[in-house]
Amino acid sequence: MGNIRLEKETKPKRRKAIKVKSTALPQIEIPISITVKQLAALLKAEPVKVIKQLMRRGIMAGINQAIDFSTAAMITADFGYVAQSEKERREAGAVSEREGAELQARPPVVTIMGHVDHGKTTLLDAIRETNVTEHEAGAITQHIGAYQTAVKGNKITFLDTPGHEAFTAMRARGAQVTDIVVLVVAADDGIMPQTLEAIDHAKAAKVPIVVAMNKIDKANVNIDRIKQQLADSGLIIEEWGGDVICVPVSAKQGTGISDLLENVFLVADIAELKADLGCFSEGVVIEAKLDRNRGVMVTLLVQRGILRQGNIVAAGTVWGKIRAMFDDKGNPVKEAGPSTPVEILGLDGVPKAGDNFTVVADGREARNLTGEKLKKVPHELSSLSTISSQISKGKIKELNIVLRTDVNGSIEPIKKSIEQLSSEQVKANVIHAASGSITENDVMLASASNGIVIGFNTRPTMGAQQLAELEKINIQSYDIIYRLEEEVGKAIKGKLEPTYASVFEGRAEVREVFAVGKQNKIGGVYISEGKAKRNAKVKIIRQNKVVAESNVSSLKRFKEVTNEVLAGFECGIGIEQFSDLHVGDIIEFYREERVT
Repeated sequence: MGNIRLEKETKPKRRKAIKVKSTALPQIEIPISITVKQLAALLKAEPVKVIKQLMRRGIMAGINQAIDFSTAAMITADFGYVAQSEKERREAGAVSEREGAELQARPPVVTIMGHVDHGKTTLLDAIRETNVTEHEAGAITQHIGAYQTAVKGNKITFLDTPGHEAFTAMRARGAQVTDIVVLVVAADDGIMPQTLEAIDHAKAAKVPIVVAMNKIDKANVNIDRIKQQLADSGLIIEEWGGDVICVPVSAKQGTGISDLLENVFLVADIAELKADLGCFSEGVVIEAKLDRNRGVMVTLLVQRGILRQGNIVAAGTVWGKIRAMFDDKGNPVKEAGPSTPVEILGLDGVPKAGDNFTVVADGREARNLTGEKLKKVPHELSSLSTISSQISKGKIKELNIVLRTDVNGSIEPIKKSIEQLSSEQVKANVIHAASGSITENDVMLASASNGIVIGFNTRPTMGAQQLAELEKINIQSYDIIYRLEEEVGKAIKGKLEPTYASVFEGRAEVREVFAVGKQNKIGGVYISEGKAKRNAKVKIIRQNKVVAESNVSSLKRFKEVTNEVLAGFECGIGIEQFSDLHVGDIIEFYREERVT
């Protein structure tokens, strides 16, 4: 911090500067991964001094080796600074604290969300059409999954994603790309299940919402009913004393589009969106694909700095030199600033949507950075017991829960019971609740919010189970409400004992049932997924409900005893102490692992 001169009024002829130290340490922003050389530059220190400080802490790292945020934060503190992650900066609404940073206002990045058939695509088309009528230069043909347009001289960037699943998938990988969500609600249909999910996803991401009440041109609309439904969903519009802007529009007729865009810019102005132009360019991968003729094609959204053709870019676990760069209309460009979507060629592999990218000095630094990410161990399984352990250590102040129940009538009482378990130290927060099977979207929302999924008398879909294993999200299932309350309550108090988690191994469908003797039955099954193992634990599922849990007592293929059968094959299975197999039953195979 700079020194402040205080003048002694008692001796005006001999003024003396008095140095006053601020109690607040200066902050610097550190990315999730940074090389020792880059960290030294941020700290304005010689790289050798940073290396020595790392060695004092028992960490051996070379000048071009990448270190993670937690390690960099420790070294930053040793040099008299406070490290701030990009996520913390965004949540605080602050701009970069880099000394001498060249900050400038940037266009808002907007995602349009809502229920299917409520007019999201039509609204995007209407916005494009508005741009055409204002005679902006160039065609508005969409070329990539994000595009930038200009309205009355002001630029705005739209992400054209398949829905809130993609929005949350990117956030789960650490990418907070959206500044504003435009929630489309059809005036003739009202709030629907996907609308509620979109609201919950936007709230979980702490993104401001602007409601576009679409289809007001229809005769059977009830605007007051929609406003009441929005209020019931936690969105109180301005005319009712809230802070949510609601704009009536007709995307089909083009009515209200200009008013909607003006309000989006108003929200953006309040947020004071700015970006640092003088740093290495950083941003997020929006989409990526392998084209047979052109090679790896990657759509990037620039968030900081100026991205230029010829830059070396590291994105996730791949890297490369930008050989060519195109704007959202397919025109070649040489550079792109913050909030600008571009498509690039030159990476040596296909990154994942949501991966962060950064410009690096050279190929060696890129290899080190991507190599470190390849070495990263998957994060710990997220379950009630692990969360309870973190709560007991004071690391968690909020328990985020995605709740699924078998029927709608169970949602409110269970949600209320869970939220009443909150303590002064930890808040139980049900971020989304619905009835039906646990879906992939539920798992992704839990992953993005560092939470868990709780199911009451319901089961996950096949895709949700696979995704839960990939994302290391444990799905807690209950059929007795007091057991649910007991375990969640203990977790909040940090007193839940370690438990054993069921690890999915395979799934089979019973296609034939054969009697063996008077009591026993053997199921002729087809292994649809994973594998069946001898002595594995099993759940027998009938009409989406677990009717029995036991173990595999016998496993045969072509009358030969075998230890396992892989997906795509048929076999005969005997279940220990269970002889009520029916054709159509689903058998899930799993093992139990202790959650530490």
